[in-house]
Amino acid sequence: MPRSAICLVVDRWHSGYVGAYGNTWLPTPEVDRLAARGFVFDQAIIDSPELERLYRAWWQGWPAIRRREAPEDWPSLARRLGESGVHTALLTDEPLLARSSLAEDFAEVVLWESALEAQVAATIDQTHAARCFAQMVDWLEKAPRPFWLWCHWTGFGGPWDAPLELRESFREEDDPPAYPGCQPPEKHWVSPPDPDELLAYSFAYAGQAMVLDACLGGLAIFLADSGLEKELLWVLLGARGYPLGEHGRLGPCDEALYSELVQTPWIMVYPDGLGATARSQALVEPADLWATLLGWWQLPIDPPPPTAYDLTPVVREEVLAVRDRICLVHPAG
Repeated sequence: MPRSAICLVVDRWHSGYVGAYGNTWLPTPEVDRLAARGFVFDQAIIDSPELERLYRAWWQGWPAIRRREAPEDWPSLARRLGESGVHTALLTDEPLLARSSLAEDFAEVVLWESALEAQVAATIDQTHAARCFAQMVDWLEKAPRPFWLWCHWTGFGGPWDAPLELRESFREEDDPPAYPGCQPPEKHWVSPPDPDELLAYSFAYAGQAMVLDACLGGLAIFLADSGLEKELLWVLLGARGYPLGEHGRLGPCDEALYSELVQTPWIMVYPDGLGATARSQALVEPADLWATLLGWWQLPIDPPPPTAYDLTPVVREEVLAVRDRICLVHPAG
């Protein structure tokens, strides 16, 4: 059977707000179900918070430590798959990504509607995330086989439009009101921040996490009902984390390379149940996804990049690790 895959990237997703990554106070049942059906990488580390460098690693297997660009004849994953008869499509609400040179090798690029004018929604169905997921389902209903669908959603770096009811659901009697705004907050404190202020922001972020969880649940139902889940690999990724007061930072700020920014969710759900319920402490980085997807389509890793590993042996528990260190590169160098 021809192989297909979906890679869903959620930007600014804090792994500490996911049940599968240890959170106990925020319900994320749909993500947790995906994690139970799939394989979880506990130590997935982005090697750069710069979106272009991050995508250079995901799509070309070119790590951030290589400051120069990949050679012009270095094939992207989209090009390799297109030449192999796989239909490639990029769906995103990030204009910088849709219009980048890295996206040119996709057969199809769809820029979702802008969220610049978004407002706090009354229901989950009215959120920007829900609209994006609905458009993703519309595409999948007509998708040519085999396909590789890459969806990048600005996620928690986009509008915080979760209903106020969701945000307030975490409050206890003496807690401060949840942050009511739609604009993602960004602050850098020199002295310790007010705990009540951080709590208000965390309630709002948790509301966004519940919106994401509900949308993922709807997508999972569609994939099951349509039968697509039996033929495709589903990869769920975080692009960059979102500091929520750790190390005196709220939001991207100066992109300081602390774990709340660089350690992100990475879950792989295989159609045959490979790796189900298992997880790994192996250090993995974005370039590894490039090699792993080549392996999924049984394409040779040629030429071999400086450091990129097909992680299938890790999923099969044939090896415990592929490296003993990762180099992270700050935007300032």
